[in-house]
Amino acid sequence: MAKAHQHHIKDTDSGIRSAQSIEEAVSVEKIPARTRWGEKRYYSLDCYMKETYGKKLYKIALDGGFTCPNRDGTLGYGGCLFCSSSGSGDFAGDRNLSVTSQLEAGKALLAKKYQGGGYIAYFQSYTGTYGPLSKLRKVFTEAIRHPDVEILSIATRPDCLPEEVLSLLQELSLEKPVWVELGLQTIHQKSADFIRRGYRLPVFEQAVKKLNNIGIPVIVHIILGLPSEDTEASLGTIRYLNALDIQGVKLQLLHILEGTDLADLYRRHPFPVMTLDEYLTLLGKCISSLRPDIVIHRFTGDGPKHLLVEPQWTADKRMVLNRIQSYLKSQDIWQGRSYINGRITHSL
Repeated sequence: MAKAHQHHIKDTDSGIRSAQSIEEAVSVEKIPARTRWGEKRYYSLDCYMKETYGKKLYKIALDGGFTCPNRDGTLGYGGCLFCSSSGSGDFAGDRNLSVTSQLEAGKALLAKKYQGGGYIAYFQSYTGTYGPLSKLRKVFTEAIRHPDVEILSIATRPDCLPEEVLSLLQELSLEKPVWVELGLQTIHQKSADFIRRGYRLPVFEQAVKKLNNIGIPVIVHIILGLPSEDTEASLGTIRYLNALDIQGVKLQLLHILEGTDLADLYRRHPFPVMTLDEYLTLLGKCISSLRPDIVIHRFTGDGPKHLLVEPQWTADKRMVLNRIQSYLKSQDIWQGRSYINGRITHSL
């Protein structure tokens, strides 16, 4: 993300700042956030793209042929409890094809709604920085040098960012912007153990700091609706992220998918899953509490319908998105309303 990228370069020695120092550094205005973000009440990815690039960029999900330390025996063999057999890349390209072929196939799928702009090459499946450096260099370079790709985005684990990989990412970022998406899911150790995350919170914090230091924007994945977490626990994760130098967040409702250990557990020992109304209430509180300069890349999810066990209502993505927009409007909620006494801040 261009603005955040510049900020990081100027601030490489600061590391992860406290919530207080972030608040002190933010300029405050008294205009409604919804004026700044057009018709939306949150800082959407589309809004960020138009501000930064003057156009919409389309994401193409790729499979780089990676695996995961939580699958190959390094940490475990089953993956995270919720993770599907595709490594959470159920909509990614075919790993048997080259990166270029996957990009071209993705462009063809998007052709009907494409209205000009460019593409984000998104390595989504499994752990995107887990593999030999030579392989990482090959697939990332092929993606970033595609003439229609304007951003390289890589989903990975914070415990899979050794120094040589960070050096590669920094090198690539000199050609085009590079984003890293980190799967945090939760700050609460009980929940992290339940989902078999496989690393502790300081590992995540160090990864964020190292990425900050080389000017790579950080997007964090969190899961809402984990069985052991109530509203306050979820808001605790949001407040934690507010105090970190991150640029984006993906808010994902817990999905139970066929073929996962979570689905097996759910059938043996059913636990409550969120209704749409419950999710709207929780999501509204999270958005209201989220620092206003953090771009929201996603606030729902759409697992493949043929794999979806629960919640079944998430299968109708358009309905869910419409209900979210309607709920935010009816409750007069906007991103950051509950942050810094309800005042609105500009981007860092």
